[in-house]
Amino acid sequence: MNNFLVITDAHLIQQNGKKVAYAPYVREMDLWMRHVDQTTFICPDRMGSKLLAQPFLNQDFKQIGLRRLEFHTLFSAVISFLSIPYQFIVLCFAFAKADHIHLRCPGNLALLASMAQILFPSKRKTVKYAGNFDPCASQPIAYRLQKRILSNTFLTKNIKVLVYGNWPNQTKNIQPFFTASYHRNQIEPVANRNWNGPCKAVFVGTMRANKRPLEVFELIKELRANGLAISLDYYGDGPLKKDIENKVKQAGLEDHVRLHGNVDNTSLIQAYKRAHFSFLLSKSEGWPKAVAEAMFWGCIPVASKVSCVPWMLGIETSNFQLPTSNADKETYPLGLGKGFDDTQRGILINDILQAGTVVKEYLKQPDQLEHMSKAAAAWSQQYTLDDFEREIALLLKETDPIKATKK
Repeated sequence: MNNFLVITDAHLIQQNGKKVAYAPYVREMDLWMRHVDQTTFICPDRMGSKLLAQPFLNQDFKQIGLRRLEFHTLFSAVISFLSIPYQFIVLCFAFAKADHIHLRCPGNLALLASMAQILFPSKRKTVKYAGNFDPCASQPIAYRLQKRILSNTFLTKNIKVLVYGNWPNQTKNIQPFFTASYHRNQIEPVANRNWNGPCKAVFVGTMRANKRPLEVFELIKELRANGLAISLDYYGDGPLKKDIENKVKQAGLEDHVRLHGNVDNTSLIQAYKRAHFSFLLSKSEGWPKAVAEAMFWGCIPVASKVSCVPWMLGIETSNFQLPTSNADKETYPLGLGKGFDDTQRGILINDILQAGTVVKEYLKQPDQLEHMSKAAAAWSQQYTLDDFEREIALLLKETDPIKATKK
């Protein structure tokens, strides 16, 4: 393939003489670029805030910088509306030259690109929809509109829209997909944990309101107040970090709640191996890597009911069936016992106000938690970077890579 065109709202900037972008995004795009001859990115190329950046392995690609379309203030909205015609023309010229068009959704630029691609029905296209594709989710109108355009088989042709979750009543354009963080050679036996306490918990992610890190602290505080020996380690940074530090000091929990900031992947893996639970009570997600990564090492996720999380945790599996690669199709009948579904791999929180009560009930069944830990690892270890890259290569070769399903 000669010209692979990527349209994304993710910033791609110059830093220390290198082209860099958000680290998880870079790691994935490095895999896509390994299977094409030439790549062009159309994306914002300037930003004022700090970026958790990583350089691309392949620096030999083109970039067309466009202003980020923002509508948070009257001034930004006016500037964005005035720039839309120019950006639409830039997209159309780039689409005409491309062999394969790849959209990264959702986002405002992605919405404009989803409209422009209608004019190019014969072009090969893929879309990575990284957000929540639940048709019942409450979302901004821009997100809902691009989902409708991309799903519509009359407007959008010759496309595969890769989404997290197998949602009902979808068109042939929509293809369930997955993502991964680790290689197959990293798989190792899951260590037995002492579920009788004391227990270790982790929070991994950006410390923003959407991820609810303050609520996680309040949950740990509640559990300790009820006599449970549990500690919490935060990994990540963000605007709420200082607030959490203050609350930890006010509660006198410095010995039990620690904030580590951003750490390297090796340190994070060791944290997962030591922890019993990983808390992610997000308001919105696509494929939450913090859940899948914790499960890979036998750390039980405690997660809110959002996006495809219920399927990931083996709950409500009739509504959530994600296909995977053509790798190992083995199932893992563990017989988890009374109170557990045979496929349950984590703890689902429907009501955040009841999270403490839910966790306490599970802690009364340590043997079952040990089974759940192993079931979590067995499931997550089916989704490796080796399989992920193979599926990408098949997508770029115009084959249908997604046929087999796993429970």
